[in-house]
Amino acid sequence: MLRRTFSFEGKRYDVRAETEEELAVKIALKKRDLEEGHVLVTKNMLVSDWFKTFMTSYKQNTISKETYDDYLYRWEAKIEPYIGRMRVKDVRQIHCQKIVSDMSGHSKDYIEKVANTLFQVFQRAKKNHLMHDNPAEDLELPAAENGIRRAITEYEREIALKVANTHRAGLWIKTILYCGLRPAETAALQGRHLDLKEYVLNVESAIKSKDKRVGKTKTASGKRAIPIPEDLAMEFKRQNISPYEFVFKNTKGGRLSGGNMQIMWRSFKREMNIVAGCEVYRNQVLPPYKIADDLVPYCFRHTFCTDLEAAGVSINEAARLMGHKDISITSKIYTHPSQDSFDKVTKQLSDYRRKKEISSMSTNLDLD
Repeated sequence: MLRRTFSFEGKRYDVRAETEEELAVKIALKKRDLEEGHVLVTKNMLVSDWFKTFMTSYKQNTISKETYDDYLYRWEAKIEPYIGRMRVKDVRQIHCQKIVSDMSGHSKDYIEKVANTLFQVFQRAKKNHLMHDNPAEDLELPAAENGIRRAITEYEREIALKVANTHRAGLWIKTILYCGLRPAETAALQGRHLDLKEYVLNVESAIKSKDKRVGKTKTASGKRAIPIPEDLAMEFKRQNISPYEFVFKNTKGGRLSGGNMQIMWRSFKREMNIVAGCEVYRNQVLPPYKIADDLVPYCFRHTFCTDLEAAGVSINEAARLMGHKDISITSKIYTHPSQDSFDKVTKQLSDYRRKKEISSMSTNLDLD
């Protein structure tokens, strides 16, 4: 067996063949593929490269564009940050288990879709002899209810707002909490979308997962105008954001990606645990953690809707501000009972019963 290596853009490639002629042909073909940008299927390839091959070979012409985009979003937001830079053959079940375990707080349907994506990706890798076993088999999925997420507690609100005063993600969290934006909508937000004279935030676009470009909102209803609280407007003004500058940026000054937001959230939640009283040893936050595992950025968006309900805003107007195309989404998924709304109902019932009692007493006196 003959063997030869060559370098391309700083990376070495190994080629083997039975004869000199066959070796020369294999080297020429591999160099051509590299120059044309083709991803080579090799036993040492990275998971990120294999995922691209998987999508191009098995999904591109077999599913709808919407479903294709969903695969890409799940990859970018939930899988790539964990194992994207690992070699396919080095991925173990514990790595896949970590991905789904960290999804506590997401809907049952979404967790199952991420687990299924992992299974499909590595099942095809197994079929192509890149690995002996599928590391995404028999994963233990965290307990979850389908389609239901929660609002934040008053304690979580207190801690989050305290951390937001100093953390670089503070303005991002406040925007989700006070304006109800989806994370993908915050990533597309530019200075021109903020009318700081009239205190109005205009949602016009969102980041698309397929090519990470700025595109349309999730639905036509997603395009909307939202009032900005005065305190939040003052914070935006202090940022001195130019019209076509992104409001929220990564550490390098670029536009936020799904991975950037996940990293930013993990840092923010870590600081919440510290402020809440967790001990830190050698820069590691020690359990037991004070902040619930199921607290995710979307909880702040849902809290915006809960606050609308507690403030007495009609459900039709709440649906518009949330960007829901169907009012049933607002009523069945995004509204959560709060202590304020419960207290309000209690008072209303108490007042009604008191009036009924007074009316009954008045009727009895008249009869006497």
